[in-house]
Amino acid sequence: MIYVRREKLKFILMVAAFMISMGLVLKLLQINPEVTLSNLIERSVDEMHLVPSKPDVGKKMMEIKPNVPKAKCGLAKPCPAGGLAFKMYSGATNIVGPQICFDGKMLIQKETRGNWLGINIAVINEETGEHVKTGSFNMWTGKVEELIEFLKSIEDGSFVLITTFDDPYTKLNEEARTLLAELGSAFISKIGFRDNWIFVGGKNTLARVYFEQHMKNDRDTNKYDGWPEMIEMEGCIPRLR
Repeated sequence: MIYVRREKLKFILMVAAFMISMGLVLKLLQINPEVTLSNLIERSVDEMHLVPSKPDVGKKMMEIKPNVPKAKCGLAKPCPAGGLAFKMYSGATNIVGPQICFDGKMLIQKETRGNWLGINIAVINEETGEHVKTGSFNMWTGKVEELIEFLKSIEDGSFVLITTFDDPYTKLNEEARTLLAELGSAFISKIGFRDNWIFVGGKNTLARVYFEQHMKNDRDTNKYDGWPEMIEMEGCIPRLR
């Protein structure tokens, strides 16, 4: 008898629970007509993890990094409109050589004593942005005629990048200075013994681009006794195509 009563009580409680649940569901449907019984069932199943949850698309999109182009020659940011990046250093005393990086390529590399002494020149084709030739001219023991011949051979429509190392002055004459001034240099007339000088100009180029720095050799201000400190310069040259 006790067992039968327990079963009846259990059955009555289950029916009561079902009736209460159905009442709550019907009330919810009346409050929000957009909610359907099928939606409630689907939501309940999702919460029970019987249906796999949808991937977090937003999170994945945030994890995708934009394809930002890397700046060339160590510049802080890429040149605008596909411009040509350059970064240059003069030499330091007569120990550490000069450097010219152009469009991501090292045209003149820093080296040790005895290399790249004097005036160093890299010639770039303005139309294509391609490196045409490089020349190095020792202004202490070399011949200035070789520098003059090289300058005269530069074709119209060429950018010219120049950096110095040790001494750019001793063999330099007025003809060479005039040719360098025609490329756009404003400081060539002031270059003296063991001065540091870096320059970017051009020979009859469409883009009038000029960058230049000059550091005088002055024993009162020199960083390295008989030589001034190294100077550096960077920038962008417009690309025609």
